[in-house]
Amino acid sequence: MFIILNINIFLNKNQSICTINCAEMRKTMTNYIVLLLRNIKSNPSITQRELSQTLHISLGSTNKYVKSALEQNYLTIQEDKYYLSEKGNAFLEQFRVKNAVIIAAGFGSRFVPLTFETPKGLLEVFGERMIERQIKQLHEVGITDITIVVGYLKEKFEYLIDTYQVKLLYNPEYATKNNLATLYHARHLLSNTYILSSDHWIKENIFHLYEPEAWYSSVYMKGETSEWCLDFDKKERITNVHIGGFDSYVMYGPVYFDQNFSKDFLPLLEEYYHRPGTENFYWEHVYIENIKKLPMSIYRQKDGIVYEFENLEELRKFDKKYQNHSENVALEKISEIFSVSESEITKISCLKSGMTNKSFLFYVKDMPYIFRFPGPGTEELINRVQEKACYDAIKHLHLADEILYFDSKTGYKISRFYPDSRNCDPRNLQDVEKCMELLRNFHHSGVSVTHQFCLREKITFYENLCILHNGIHFEDYIKTKKHMLELLDIIEALHPKQVLSHIDSVQSNFLMLSDNTIKLIDWEYSGMCDPLIDLAMFAIYSYYTEEELENLIKIYLKREPSKEEHIRIYSYVALSGFLWALWAEYKTALGEEFGEYTIYMYRYGKIYYKKAKNLL
Repeated sequence: MFIILNINIFLNKNQSICTINCAEMRKTMTNYIVLLLRNIKSNPSITQRELSQTLHISLGSTNKYVKSALEQNYLTIQEDKYYLSEKGNAFLEQFRVKNAVIIAAGFGSRFVPLTFETPKGLLEVFGERMIERQIKQLHEVGITDITIVVGYLKEKFEYLIDTYQVKLLYNPEYATKNNLATLYHARHLLSNTYILSSDHWIKENIFHLYEPEAWYSSVYMKGETSEWCLDFDKKERITNVHIGGFDSYVMYGPVYFDQNFSKDFLPLLEEYYHRPGTENFYWEHVYIENIKKLPMSIYRQKDGIVYEFENLEELRKFDKKYQNHSENVALEKISEIFSVSESEITKISCLKSGMTNKSFLFYVKDMPYIFRFPGPGTEELINRVQEKACYDAIKHLHLADEILYFDSKTGYKISRFYPDSRNCDPRNLQDVEKCMELLRNFHHSGVSVTHQFCLREKITFYENLCILHNGIHFEDYIKTKKHMLELLDIIEALHPKQVLSHIDSVQSNFLMLSDNTIKLIDWEYSGMCDPLIDLAMFAIYSYYTEEELENLIKIYLKREPSKEEHIRIYSYVALSGFLWALWAEYKTALGEEFGEYTIYMYRYGKIYYKKAKNLL
């Protein structure tokens, strides 16, 4: 009895294995027949030897698959040529590619400064825009249902609708999340679908109207690599993905989802999208973590067919145009200022964008510098002539960043970069003391300019910009504005002393250098004003509590504040918060996102209005 039972278990187990293996074999057979029919449909004159070479299988295997297709009545023979029968065409149709999704939402930070003006997918390679080349290749094989998922500089892609009859889909989270979110917003499109990235350059057309299974394009990288490397079995099925490897095939280029893959992938995509902590995930992370549930094959590419440019330096090596004739304003200006060729501008990297500007780091002759681009709508907010006047006025104090070039018309600025520097930590007492000492000395320097920073004028100005572009969305705005006007009347009645003030004296604008000195950067809002406004700005951008603010006041004044000073500082906290809330509302209308910042600033306005009034 015991022996019989174990025999049955053995037979059942092996029967199960046989069933799985047989299914796998049938799937492989099906795949090859699809590929066979695909090639015959496009070229009825193709020989078995040519089929063998195209499919990368032996002539004997090719003959086997042709014989199977004939037996299943998928093929007919006429005048020594193969043709698809009605049944063969019907069979092939279930593997027809339905559509393509091109991911083009990202900023492309590794291509700065080119991408400050042009999305990376619209950059040219050998005179042709990368995304246009992909669209043309898809059209060549009959795929015309193409959706481009856009975000950064989305308007730049609009012309493609008329030129190539594509559709645009906006990803509202492009600035805060990775391509997992991009694909999530396009999830309703997933079927038999090509997934492409707009910055791929594909030399030869690798697309087809019919695809037998899901695949990921791959190239062989000799030696050590930090790319996502693939392990796969004898049937080309991907079994594992690991970051970094040696002499490996890597994920490189387009991807194809078949219906089954899309069906299994979709619920996982939705689950991961809603899972906390996945903001920086690629959709590939979902695939890798569920690889056993999501069968996908490797699609090996020949050398020199598919390119993914990692940065501007790689693009320069590939297309010599970008070495010295990029047609980029920033690179041309740097070349002019430093009297060097564009190829001598090296180690270009994007710096974290500020709330007003975008900047990038570059090297010339092993020396680091920063190039500043004004951000969207900045021309409405900043008077660059006045900014330059401030830099000129304080130059002899040596407390600001060293300026090598400043264009008061465009706002372009080149300044020295300080390696090994860090921003002030507003919770570090020593840092705060050093920053307040700098502000105190600066306020007492006697330096002046001819323009003022007038809070009343700025509030009115930002309010009008908001109304013009998108309105103001605070429900109690009218009441809050009335309170702000009260505070302005109170301050103006006190007639505080006017000195040159920084206005944007936030912790991130204080650079703590390696030699223990400090630089105060970004003087674009500076003007004559009550110096106590700089304390208010430092406090609200640090999200200070009342206790932290009180300590800051004492550090700056080196004593207890008078009642009048208290009233002024509380009023400036309220007014500054209100002002920057309006500023953020305007910038939001232009397509930028500031998260909780806007609410924080508005709350400072309302809370410190009450505190200032209570002191009267």
